[in-house]
Amino acid sequence: MTGGVRRVWGLMYRHLALYRRSWPRLLELCYWPVLQMCIWGFTASFLAMRMGSSLAATAGAALLGGVLLWEVTLRSQMGVSISFMEEMWSRNLGHVFVSPLRPWELVAALLGMSIIRMTIGVLPAILLAWAFYAFNLFALGPVLVLFFINLMIMGWAVALGVVSLILRHGSGAEALAWGILFGLAPFSAVFYPVSVLPAAVRPIAWVLPTSHVFEGMRGVLLEGVVHWDQLAMAFGLNVVWIGAAALLFAHQFRQARVRGALLSMGE
Repeated sequence: MTGGVRRVWGLMYRHLALYRRSWPRLLELCYWPVLQMCIWGFTASFLAMRMGSSLAATAGAALLGGVLLWEVTLRSQMGVSISFMEEMWSRNLGHVFVSPLRPWELVAALLGMSIIRMTIGVLPAILLAWAFYAFNLFALGPVLVLFFINLMIMGWAVALGVVSLILRHGSGAEALAWGILFGLAPFSAVFYPVSVLPAAVRPIAWVLPTSHVFEGMRGVLLEGVVHWDQLAMAFGLNVVWIGAAALLFAHQFRQARVRGALLSMGE
């Protein structure tokens, strides 16, 4: 194991050890995804009672698919943001960077923890949707992997932006970790097509990778067709988003080092 990989694993292991010794932390990871699935699952069941079976099944599948895939984005973003803030809250950033750890290794460890946290959080909700509401997300087929990848990258881009703001403004920017992605949800077309949005805000939706993913999801669920053009747009936009977020993080990290903020952050 090379030095870089060992340092990344060491930082990840620190967080994994916290979860190994704390069942409330593990419960918190899956609590909100499961709660969201219950709420929207009951909504889909209500629609089935009030509408025709075929129409209700279509609407229910679109709702449940949107909930599950949105949680992938949300949990990926929270996985990075919360892991970073735990380092900040424990006043550990200064100690971490006294070591040979490089900024990109910190980011790699945060992304690794994001994948683990997202999997632990979303998988129970997926199983719940299958057991209680007969909705199998994996029925989307292999294209589901591409949906997951795009949504995770979008979540990571937003998270790096949040971390950059925390590095710049300190603990006053922490609230953005919980709220900023919800602000993008109305434009992400999670539960409805972009075409229902007012014409003035549709350009905002089309520059978000998430809107292309959810349009593609509905294409598979409702039409049985994979819209490869939507996936290509999502990947292209994700390159732009993650590239811009990485540059912003690198700049703010350098500025934080110059100001000595890494030592005082969390106080």
